[in-house]
Amino acid sequence: MLGIIQRMLWSLLAVTVVSAAVLYVLYHWLIPTAVQSSGWLALLWHDVILERVLNIMTGSSRPQRMLKAVQKNATKGDPQSVISAIDHYCRHKEWAMNVGDDKGLILDSVLTEVNPSTALELGTYCGYSTVRIARLLSPGSKLFTVEFNPAFAEVARQIIAYAGLQDKVTLVEGSSGDLIPKMKEQFGIKYFDFVFLDHWKDRYVPDTKLLEDCGLLKKGSVLLADNVICPGAPEYLKYVRNSPRYESRYYKSNLEYTKVEDGLEKSVFLG
Repeated sequence: MLGIIQRMLWSLLAVTVVSAAVLYVLYHWLIPTAVQSSGWLALLWHDVILERVLNIMTGSSRPQRMLKAVQKNATKGDPQSVISAIDHYCRHKEWAMNVGDDKGLILDSVLTEVNPSTALELGTYCGYSTVRIARLLSPGSKLFTVEFNPAFAEVARQIIAYAGLQDKVTLVEGSSGDLIPKMKEQFGIKYFDFVFLDHWKDRYVPDTKLLEDCGLLKKGSVLLADNVICPGAPEYLKYVRNSPRYESRYYKSNLEYTKVEDGLEKSVFLG
């Protein structure tokens, strides 16, 4: 009887070791390799599977974990260190759908070229691109950022404040479709020189048309849209590329923290 029990235990141990080895290979080699080269696999793995597992294991949300990484590794009042801390965390610890370091350089370049007095961001998420934009604004310039999810907005406020940029940023909670028509009356905005679209992709076209209809774009205003390839915004690309009101250019890059193709679409409003 003792011999049977011992053999069963050894068999169980062997199965456990083999299973652990298989999971290790999947997690550290096969899955990352596949994820790095496939857009839909990247989003499925990071945004559906891994995030939920980590939420259960840590008892916290991804935005909360990103905030902790900033508080632990960034220097208070130093926007660049906040950006670097988030990039390092997302590239080496846990992926997140920020504009990221590669596309972030394109965002920086376009923003510096436009040098806006008033800028609008649709989709704050955790405040990564908010910090990225606000740090480059000239004195006296203002960024308005819109976030629908209150939990995201709470984290974003803390990250923006940690970067020392709270005086340059007005974070507004709510639906972009509801808030855009109120911008002029509520905040005294005449128009936006620069608009960064990084929220729900099916809102890109409706919100662009709202900005037009509400007179919030002037001749020369620049729209910069993220994730136009992955997960994709085909209706938006069709709209701005075929409208006589825009002059558009595509900037090829990668989906944040992967090798999957993605890019930004820059569209200049012609009036």
